Amino acid sequence: MWPSFVSLVSLYGGYLRRCFTSAGLTQQAIEIDAETTLSFWGPKPSKSNAKPSLLLLHGFGPMAIWQWRPQVQFLADDFDVYVPDLVFFGDSTTKSAERTEVFQAISIGKLLEKIGVKKYSVMGTSYGGFVAYHMARIWPERIEKVVIASSGVNMRRKDNDAMLKRANVENIDEFLLPMTAEQLRTLMKLAVFKGVGRRMPDFFLNDFIHKLYMEKRKEKIELLKSLTLGREDTIDLSPLFQEVLIIWGDHDQLFPLEMAKELKEILGEKTRLEVMKETSHVPQIEAPAEFNRVVKSFLCGL
Repeated sequence: MWPSFVSLVSLYGGYLRRCFTSAGLTQQAIEIDAETTLSFWGPKPSKSNAKPSLLLLHGFGPMAIWQWRPQVQFLADDFDVYVPDLVFFGDSTTKSAERTEVFQAISIGKLLEKIGVKKYSVMGTSYGGFVAYHMARIWPERIEKVVIASSGVNMRRKDNDAMLKRANVENIDEFLLPMTAEQLRTLMKLAVFKGVGRRMPDFFLNDFIHKLYMEKRKEKIELLKSLTLGREDTIDLSPLFQEVLIIWGDHDQLFPLEMAKELKEILGEKTRLEVMKETSHVPQIEAPAEFNRVVKSFLCGL
């Protein structure tokens, strides 16, 4: 039994930071305009632009280092990897009243322009996939390839309602921003194929909630309420100019696999779909070796 004053979440957070550092990344912060500051992990400024650039956009949940560790360690040898915290995650913040995922996309675009990254590929998971889609749509001349992982960009109002029903909640923040151990267990049950949350004690889950979900909670709820995707009964998406790889878990209970198949048809003939067996909503964490192999093969044109 761990002493109550020892935070396993803080200890593991320190391990994640060391992993990013050992991969050659440093944590930096940039004021992209008068209102917005973004925190990100990337190569040291003196060493950037030596390799193809790759942007990783995290999903709705903990900050970026908790969602991309296996990918950073695997891909950093071949790519200049940039891993930002989206606005209101980690140390990224804004005084702007804007809250949409389009605003997130524009902010990340400004960040990369500010640090001199002119061409890059982008990979986004879940909410980060929403942002990646908008970036690819807005800047087709900058973005070379797109990876969308477990991201219902083609979500309709009925899909959102169905997800709430599966989670047995009335509001999306009760699900994506858990406040109790039981709410976090529900999220983990639906997001992870093997349901690891059931084996975790309350004290650990409460520590996880306190350290990773409570900060900027009000602003994160505003982000959820301001989503432009999934508000209507119809889909309003444009095909993308770039080559697109869609990666999906065959047991995803947030965005069922049928959404991935439909999204492939919408995004155009340059799009292909890879379905990962026995994974749910976070295949990059559940099956990192296979996920990394598929992504690297796509990005390197193999």
